[in-house]
Amino acid sequence: MYINFLKEIEDYVNHEDIKMNEMMQKHTSFRVGGPAKIFLTIRSREILRKIILSLKNYNLPYFVLGNGSNLLVSDEGYDGVILYLGEEFTEIEVEDYKIKAGAAAFLGKVARMALENELTGLEFAAGIPGSLGGGVVMNAGAYGGELSQVITKVLAMDENGNEIFLEKEDLLLGYRTSVFKTKPYIILEVFMELQKGIRKEILAKMEEYTKSRIEKQPLEYPSAGSTFKRPEGHFAGKLIMDAGLRGYRVGDAQVAEKHCGFVINLGNATATEIRTLMEDVTKKVKEQFNITLEPEVIWLGK
Repeated sequence: MYINFLKEIEDYVNHEDIKMNEMMQKHTSFRVGGPAKIFLTIRSREILRKIILSLKNYNLPYFVLGNGSNLLVSDEGYDGVILYLGEEFTEIEVEDYKIKAGAAAFLGKVARMALENELTGLEFAAGIPGSLGGGVVMNAGAYGGELSQVITKVLAMDENGNEIFLEKEDLLLGYRTSVFKTKPYIILEVFMELQKGIRKEILAKMEEYTKSRIEKQPLEYPSAGSTFKRPEGHFAGKLIMDAGLRGYRVGDAQVAEKHCGFVINLGNATATEIRTLMEDVTKKVKEQFNITLEPEVIWLGK
C-alpha cells in the first residue's frame, strides 16, 4: 500500500519533501520520538487535497503536524504518514481589526502581527510555542485568554478533499477541545477579529506574560508545556505538588521542580519514561484526592 501511495504522490510532491523513517524527536518540543514511516512537507492546498484523496484511497493512517509542542511520539515511532504544512499555510494577513492566518503560522508570530497593527486580544498567545492550527484544535489559552475569544470562523478541508467554512458555533470550542478533536478536518486558515488597542499597552501586557513565563515555567528544558488539563475547581500543578511529586523522576523524565504542572526532559528521556511518569502521577493524584488528571499532551505511536 505504502509503495503504491509513494509512486502516486511522486507525480506532484517534490522529492525533497518526501522523507522516509524521519525521526520525530526532531519535530517535537519534548525532543523524543521514533521514526515516522513517511514524513511529507506539503506546500499548497492543492497538493494537500491530492494527498488526502490518495491516503483515503489506500486507507492509510495520517497525522497533521504543527509545531509538535503538544505531542508525545512513541519511541517506536509512528506507522503512518505525517503531514507537515509549509509555505502557503504560514501566511498572515491583517485588514482593519481582522486577521487571517494559515494553520502553520506560529501563534507567537500572529500575536506579534497583532501588536504591530495595534490590535488587542492575542497578548496571551505571545509566548505559546505552537502553531495556530494546533492551537485551534485544543483552543489554546493562557492568562485568562483563549483563542475562542477571537476566532470568527475556520477554513478546513474534509476527508474528501473539500474545502469548507466552519462558523464559530460549528467549532465547538471548549476548554482544551474543539470539533477537530472528533472530526477528520484539517485546518487551512483561521479568521480572527480583534479590537483596536494602544501599542504600548499591548506590548506591556505581552512583556508581563513573558516575564511570568520565564519566572514560573521550566523553559530551559524540553517539554510540552502544561502536561495535564486543569481539573474543574483545581490546578493540576498544585494537585501534583500536594501529592508529594515535585521533582519525581522516571529515568530522565521529571516533574519540574519549578512548576509541577510541567513534565520535562532532563536530557535523555524516552517517550516511554515520560508516559510512565504521567501514568504514575495520574495514579498518585487519583489515590490521594480522587481526581483523575487528563493529559493535554497528545500521544502518537504504534
